[in-house]
Amino acid sequence: MGTSTKIGIIICDRYRRCAGGKCIRSMREKEGAFSVYKKDETLELVGYTTCDGCPGGNIEYAGNEMVKNGAEVIHLATGLVVGYPPCPYIKDFVNFLEHRYPVKVVVGTHPIPPSYLETHTALGTYQDPALNNWLDRILTDQSTRGRYA
Repeated sequence: MGTSTKIGIIICDRYRRCAGGKCIRSMREKEGAFSVYKKDETLELVGYTTCDGCPGGNIEYAGNEMVKNGAEVIHLATGLVVGYPPCPYIKDFVNFLEHRYPVKVVVGTHPIPPSYLETHTALGTYQDPALNNWLDRILTDQSTRGRYA
């Protein structure tokens, strides 16, 4: 039997009505940013909420609640990277959560859907070196991205 990891997911508030389908599917399939986990590792979702809008008023509370529920890793959803413009507070969220709580923070959940990648590529958004640090796991291959359209 494999190991188990408890996960929290924080999404961008502009997607507050999102039901989480892509994030949860990618967690289950271990695709996108969830590809860092072992295939036999059990992932348990212990929290799912929004940042509460700029500049992330819910980050402190959400992190605290997720850790109370056993979160070992908090994922900042792909929506923070693919929205336009990408969230300017990602680095701040990562720094705060990792320094305030005993958790690892991963930027991204599901693979970037093709339409978002096409738009951001045309706009040059992902030329920003700060974003490049987080893109590798959520770019994936074309076939995988297509399943998240």
